[in-house]
Formats: sequence, C-alpha cells, structure tokens
Amino acid sequence: MADKIRLGMIGANIHRGWAVRSHLPAVVASPEFELTAVCTTRMESAEESRQMFGARLAFDDYHKMLAHPDIDAVAVSLRVPNHYEPTVAAIDAGKHVYTEWPLGRTTAEAEEMTELAQAAGVRNMVGLQARANPALLYLRDLVADGYVGEVMSCHVRRISGGSLTRQSDRTWQRDRELGANTLTITFGHTIDALRMVVGDFSHVSTVVSTQANQWFETDTNQMVDVTSPDNILVSGRLSNGAVASAHVASNPWVDSGYLMEIHGREGTLVATSVESPNHEGVSLQGAQGSGQLHDLEIPLKYTFVLEGMPRGAPYCVGQMYYQFGESIRSGADCQPDFAEAVRLHRFIDAIQTASDQAREVAVK
Repeated sequence: MADKIRLGMIGANIHRGWAVRSHLPAVVASPEFELTAVCTTRMESAEESRQMFGARLAFDDYHKMLAHPDIDAVAVSLRVPNHYEPTVAAIDAGKHVYTEWPLGRTTAEAEEMTELAQAAGVRNMVGLQARANPALLYLRDLVADGYVGEVMSCHVRRISGGSLTRQSDRTWQRDRELGANTLTITFGHTIDALRMVVGDFSHVSTVVSTQANQWFETDTNQMVDVTSPDNILVSGRLSNGAVASAHVASNPWVDSGYLMEIHGREGTLVATSVESPNHEGVSLQGAQGSGQLHDLEIPLKYTFVLEGMPRGAPYCVGQMYYQFGESIRSGADCQPDFAEAVRLHRFIDAIQTASDQAREVAVK
C-alpha cells in the first residue's frame, strides 16, 4: 500500500447529493487518504469532480475503477437503492469499503453485504456519523462513567422542516420501498445516537405514520402519492430498565432541531443542535445535585481530525474517515461497521412491526 490510502469515490457528482456536501471535502482534508479516483454515471460529470477536488482519475463505470490497481479503498455515496451492487462489487474486488447509511434498501441486502465483507476480510464502515460526533462520544462516556447515575428516563426529538413541493428528480423518496425516508434516514441517525449513548431498547410501542400522503411535483405540475413515513413516535424500555421515548418528524414548515435528554438518579444531561446528530454542532449541558444546567466543554481527545477539516457536513464524515484509515492500517475492525448497520436495520424493522400490529414488540 502507498504512503496514503488511495480512495475511489462512487457517486461523486458535484451538483447534488451527500458526497459533494460531505465526503469529497472530508477526504481531501484527511491526511490518511488520497482521493485517487472519482466515479459518476457520465464522464463529463466525473471529470468535473476530478478537476474540482484534485483526483488523479475519473471514471464513468465503477467496475473499471474497482479494477484499477491504484485503488485501495472505496466509498459508496449514492441513492440508497443503488448501494447494494457497487458495495458488493467493491467487496468482490477485495477493496475496503465505506458505504453510506442506510446500508441497504432492505435488511436482507444489509445482511448479505455484511456476510460478504466478513468473508472477504475487508474493512467495512457504514455512514452512521453520529457515532463519530465528538459531543456524542463524550456524552456516551459521561453516562458510562456515572455522571447521571442510574439512567431512569431519556427522550430524543428531531423535528425537521420538509417540503411538500419538489422537482420530479427528488420525489423518488416518496416510495417507502426504496429505503430512503424519514424513518430510515432521519430517524435512523437520531435513534442510533441515542442507542450509542444509553444502550439498546428491549421493548417498543410505536406509531409510524405518513401524515402528508401527497407531494406536488413542480416541474410536471402534478400531485404524486407518498407512501414513505414522515412522523415516527416511539415509547419503550431500554435493556438497562430505563424508559425512553422518541419523536422524529419531517413536517412542512418550522424546523425545531435536535434534542436528547438523559435523566438519572444523580444528574441530567442534555444535547441540542439545530442539525441532525450526524452533523457537528451538538452542544452539551449537564446538572448534578441541582436543577440548573451548565455548559459542558468537549475534551479535545474526542476530536480526531486536523484543524483544516471543513466545519459543517464534512466534519463528522472526516471523523469517520480517520477511523476508517486507522482500521485499514491496523487491520482492526471498523466502528460503526456493516454489522452495526444490520443491528440498526433490524431495530427499525421492529419499530415498523410494532406500528403495523399496534402492539408492544420485543427487540431482538
């Protein structure tokens, strides 16, 4: 392997998508990696990306990129229905692979990719960036070290503003079968952050609802039916005995941001942000022995990236790339890996089942 890990990015379009907002600037600012190649579906857009981010190679066919001898690792940042095939191809080519969340369109896809990656012995990482957020890493350790004592109850909320009018190239997310919606993405990141901090659920009762059952396509001038959920309510019990609740929603207008509250016998911890927890900018407050919250400073040991890492969307992605690079160099397992993604996929399935059957469900 070269001095730097040579990375190929699948889904490197610079005009839209998560890659241009986060992955591409994060890789460029990561000293462990060289952005060796970029791939899109058209050579014109691949060449645009190559020039903007300084990659050496551009491809319009990811199979050709995977066959190139100068590629050590691959990042897959595409629409969720398209995660499976390039991820499997990367594993088959013996490349280490970082695939965005949700790992698969379905749990079955995620399970298959996990089994293939484990059998091939390649390092694998899934884009659950809240697990690399410095504030949430510190929050997890505060809970583990007894800041609040025995956890009695916790609550998480993420209410985002969602548009009822969209162009037709964005209305594909209306189909819940394609795996990219408020339940899988916004709720997935939000509940995963809570699980990382306080532990897994043992039982849940839920409501998974589609409140806006139509969107208006501005370029076709028509209403289209929506099956994807936009409001998710969860109440349940954690494996440690605490009670927990969550409300994650995409509502038409005002965004009220992110809130996590953890209440214990000896104290309280609160995390807030205007963004989702997989973005930077989470602030922490705590209280022990009184009802007065005070700000908590996040220790530097939870920051892995250099000062040059762009703030905003690239920051926690950069934190992930640091861990991905460390895993590739050392041969140790990545976290969060594909197996962690499968656990979250299965938990989301349990939440859907509880809603469909209108009963409490045990989480396996």
